[in-house]
Amino acid sequence: MTETFEKIEDIEIRLLLEALYHRYHYDFRNYAMSSIRRRLRQAREQLGFSTISAMQEGVLHDTDMLPQMLRYLTIQVSEMFRDPSYFLAIREKVVPHLRTYPSLKIWIAGCSAGEELYSFVILFREEGLEERTLFYATDINPDALAHAETGIYDIERIRLFTENHRQAGGKTSLSDYYTSGYNRCVLDKSLRRNVVFSDHSLVTDQVFGEMQFVSCRNVMIYFDRPLQNRAVGLFRDSLPHNAFLGLGAKETLRFSTHVDSFREFVREEKIYQRNGE
Repeated sequence: MTETFEKIEDIEIRLLLEALYHRYHYDFRNYAMSSIRRRLRQAREQLGFSTISAMQEGVLHDTDMLPQMLRYLTIQVSEMFRDPSYFLAIREKVVPHLRTYPSLKIWIAGCSAGEELYSFVILFREEGLEERTLFYATDINPDALAHAETGIYDIERIRLFTENHRQAGGKTSLSDYYTSGYNRCVLDKSLRRNVVFSDHSLVTDQVFGEMQFVSCRNVMIYFDRPLQNRAVGLFRDSLPHNAFLGLGAKETLRFSTHVDSFREFVREEKIYQRNGE
């Protein structure tokens, strides 16, 4: 691409993001530009638009286009017990602290299609904590939330999920939690009995409760620095003294303006504990 074309494209992208914000109140304006550019180019090609400006016109005048746009602009790639060592660290090092609470609230921020949520529920059931726990599963994408609430996944993914669960210290068989048929696995509805699914944006929304653990993994890598600071500020305000925050393998609080509010708890797994004030 020529330099002039790229400059024009960047203008188009910023105008499209402004349109999404003012028309639908979805704010992607402070997401990392390189990631947004890549996703919007893919959307333009696959949705059959000649330019991003044409795509902007479409999304402004056709509300049915919004869910399609959100599928490109939000990341919906996960797996159950993804990075098993993260869940093993929670099981072995965090759970003993959580056992001391009479009740627990766990926030899975950016829950996507629910794989991480169900990983937490199963882990907490195996550790005897599920009955005293309320799980909040939030995402900006309503289609992702709807998928998460069904608890239905392609059967070919189960082998990976099962191996992850084993490596995460699973105390039961993952097959205890689902039924299969027609190339799908359906998670048992009992796994959702203590779950609240809710639309929530780390960009524009505020704190909605006090949590003992917040897990937000592989979400902030798509934010620019100011937006990362805003998200961490929300987590800080949600976590009382000694509560926990879990991030993705490529994420860190090292450069956050809120770094002094946390201490490393399991450094290699990016699990932090809230400092006292």
